[in-house]
Amino acid sequence: MKMTDLFSAQLEREAKISRRVLERVPEGRADFKPHEKSMPLGYLTTLVASMPSWIALAITLDELDINPPGGSKYKPKDVSTNRELIAMGDEAVTKARAALEGTTDEHLLTRWKLLVAGRVVAEDPRHVVIADTFTHLAHHRGQLTVYLRLNGALVPSVYGPSADDRGFPSA
Repeated sequence: MKMTDLFSAQLEREAKISRRVLERVPEGRADFKPHEKSMPLGYLTTLVASMPSWIALAITLDELDINPPGGSKYKPKDVSTNRELIAMGDEAVTKARAALEGTTDEHLLTRWKLLVAGRVVAEDPRHVVIADTFTHLAHHRGQLTVYLRLNGALVPSVYGPSADDRGFPSA
């Protein structure tokens, strides 16, 4: 099996799970933080929604500086409704899907760099970056399910049943 096929299948599975979680995000609670050191709910939800687009960045760019000279020009899109949040997630998945369809396993073996202020902080083959993106997504999506619980929202099944959703996610 080709890596691109493996990652494409994983993207489709994870996209469905993320969508179920994002659909449960309570509106009007963007500033909620379970602890002063925690990120706000609004930031966390846009992070989870947009994270699949990182796959496209790992494929289409050779490097990414998250704090370039003069500061980052990236500002997360401000969303206030679940409809906007779901659209953001769908757009990120579409970008990742297109990038995976347009690349090769040979390209995924080439190196990719993450920089901070011009300094390389990570350099790995693209396939490792993509695999790590899925792990990173699962981590933040797990955080988001805790935020859902703390806000009284129903927690959907993710990889198995939850206290609110006794079923297993459908494929």
